[in-house]
Amino acid sequence: MAHPRLSLNQATIKHAPLPDAIDATRAAGIPSIGLWREPVADVGLDHAARLLADSGLRFSSLCRGGFFTTPDPAERRTALDSNRRAIEETAALVSAGAAGSAAVLVLVAGGIPAGSRDLAGARHRVQDALGELEPDARAAGVTLAIEPLHPMYASDRAVVSTLGQALDLARPFPAESVGVVVDTFHIWWDPEVLPQIARAGAEGRIATYQACDWATPLPADVLLARHYPGDGVIDFASLTAAVEATGYAGDIEVELFNQDIWADEWTAVARHTAESFDRAVAPHLRAPVAA
Repeated sequence: MAHPRLSLNQATIKHAPLPDAIDATRAAGIPSIGLWREPVADVGLDHAARLLADSGLRFSSLCRGGFFTTPDPAERRTALDSNRRAIEETAALVSAGAAGSAAVLVLVAGGIPAGSRDLAGARHRVQDALGELEPDARAAGVTLAIEPLHPMYASDRAVVSTLGQALDLARPFPAESVGVVVDTFHIWWDPEVLPQIARAGAEGRIATYQACDWATPLPADVLLARHYPGDGVIDFASLTAAVEATGYAGDIEVELFNQDIWADEWTAVARHTAESFDRAVAPHLRAPVAA
């Protein structure tokens, strides 16, 4: 069996349809899975929920909502409506997951709109979108988890680049409905990362912890730069200890975007994920999985 707090994010075996992703996760002895909206939609939400319920796996998060930095009113309404559907999907899936599942919807803010240089305006629209979506999330019992992305993605994917920025955006809202993602790949470089993790813990806003590694040289498509824990330069000891010190005791996802990993056999990837987690992350854990 894999570590009891490990969750395999479905992106790690990107090309596996949902039934195969569930089978690969179970075959590797991994007790939890993070899902993506597109594979869920491929089989239908009701069927996806039944597959999850039958699997006995916990549900750790749904990826993804967000992408609401557009200034165009019609596009903005479309984005917000999509996020409301994602909130409903998260609520349905957490109900289907095993005990200890987390009602977490990961939000990637979105980049600077085409033709714009207004970074501050894009960030302001993220704040406005959270204000519109938070009541829906609260009513559904879902946590909107703002994920800061490495600054190299600020132009096209996420104008939120640091954990501190994410926490500032979350501050006006209850911690139960708006939290943050602590993803090692995106924040390991930040000189303020340890105090910001402590701040996130003090505010009760760590919705999920993701452990993925960074190695150079980066590929031509920098989206595909993630590595198994332990295969790069990230200090998992200090980051994991900081998260543990906050009292976070939930699942820890490994979410890998890497072309070579995607080309490998799904169960082999899941097993390698569990092995790398045991070597690089598990030795620094002290808390059991949340019930």
